[in-house]
Amino acid sequence: MAAQREWYEKDYYKTLGVEQGAGAKEITKAYRKLARDLHPDKNPGNPAAEEKFKEVAAAYDVLGDDTKRKEYDEVRALGPMAGVGGRAGDGGFTFNVDDMGPGGLGDLFGNMFGRGGPSRGRSGAASGVGPRRGADVTAQLTVDFKDAVKGITTTLYLTSDAQCSTCNGSGAKPGTSPSMCSACGGRGVVDDNQGMFSFSTPCRVCGGQGVRIEHPCPTCRGSGVEQRQREVKTRIPAGVKDGQTIRLKGRGGPGRNGGPAGDLLVELKVIPHPLFGRSGDNLTLTVPVTFAEAALGGDIDVPTLDGPRVTLRLREGTPTGSRHRVKGKGIATKHRQGDLIVTVNVQVPSDLTDEQRAAIEQLAAATTVNPRSSLS
Repeated sequence: MAAQREWYEKDYYKTLGVEQGAGAKEITKAYRKLARDLHPDKNPGNPAAEEKFKEVAAAYDVLGDDTKRKEYDEVRALGPMAGVGGRAGDGGFTFNVDDMGPGGLGDLFGNMFGRGGPSRGRSGAASGVGPRRGADVTAQLTVDFKDAVKGITTTLYLTSDAQCSTCNGSGAKPGTSPSMCSACGGRGVVDDNQGMFSFSTPCRVCGGQGVRIEHPCPTCRGSGVEQRQREVKTRIPAGVKDGQTIRLKGRGGPGRNGGPAGDLLVELKVIPHPLFGRSGDNLTLTVPVTFAEAALGGDIDVPTLDGPRVTLRLREGTPTGSRHRVKGKGIATKHRQGDLIVTVNVQVPSDLTDEQRAAIEQLAAATTVNPRSSLS
């Protein structure tokens, strides 16, 4: 279990603004909103926002992973002074986590306090230095309605953290290499005795990295990462929706200590079409018709999104607001082919000629049905 001492001190649920019992979707939604609002590109020159962005990313790195979240909840529930049994000694209370056996609380406390566990090195001490996954990066992309329906290959232009191009992420000046930290022996942590417990804390000399960089890279100043513009080519699949987020694996922030890169989360904004709307995988269209076309029936021409117009046959007495389906003229995805749903809107003329008025008056005189008879 990769439990860390900071888990006692930091409430990741509070950082993301969610309850402890929040579901995975709620946690992801909260993270994306905070990451979007706090992203350095949106807050240039604001170190407080940048620091908060890092805290949010660290919280999501734990709560967004089911395994890590379970471990985090267990550690928080136990607390650093959990009464897990022990024995009285001459000098007070003696606690030996190794007595509790493998796979139980012994492993849990052993990992936290720098003892035992599967990560022992040759010296018997657990290593505090390990691969760290890079942060997820959020980007926005605006696409045309038609491109969202049909799919498009495009290029995103980002300014974000990336592996330093000068030192390839080592942090050391080209021609030199990082050296093992003598203070912690390369572990990245040092033991801090607190009475009956011994906590492992990040090494102050190397900052918890386990190595020291005597000659920092002039580009990244030893961090191994740099802010730079980069191009990410991606395929937006057919049928994406407004507000949808596409995850590009491994295209986010660079990992640390050999860890994998984070993901790139592309949030889509679809520009509305002047004629067509959308309902699931169906396209929607409102078509105006005359009173005569609705009353007498007939064929009308209907546009499609990207092909030739189609003919829609109206029956006699077609009411306004009625919906008509044109098969196979909607959105094609890998799962299904949508339809085009046409809503008929009967237009009532507001400016009549004398001839039109006389004709309608004749129709009114010949009408024998009271449409409001059911209201009596």
